[in-house]
Amino acid sequence: MKDILSILSDLRRPRLLIRAARIGAQDYRRNPQLHRLLGYGNLPRPGAALMRLMEIEADLNDRRCGNDSGYSVSRHVEILVAMMGEARVLRETQASYD
Repeated sequence: MKDILSILSDLRRPRLLIRAARIGAQDYRRNPQLHRLLGYGNLPRPGAALMRLMEIEADLNDRRCGNDSGYSVSRHVEILVAMMGEARVLRETQASYD
């Protein structure tokens, strides 16, 4: 079974979406952005947050591919930014245990 970071690295999205998300990920701030995207309350651990964000992103990608009128490019980029930020936090956490 693949780990969460391997699943994330296997995602294929349009280059423009990824480029915009990489730029946004440089300024990622976990606390305010995750609260806005996942709701208020206690923040989940990085792995759990990443799983939830991946579920949201999969739904957004389905909408993008289906030409859904409710699809929001800006929301998709926000989610991708958070995914990249949480992946970075998760890698740093794992590296500190090694």
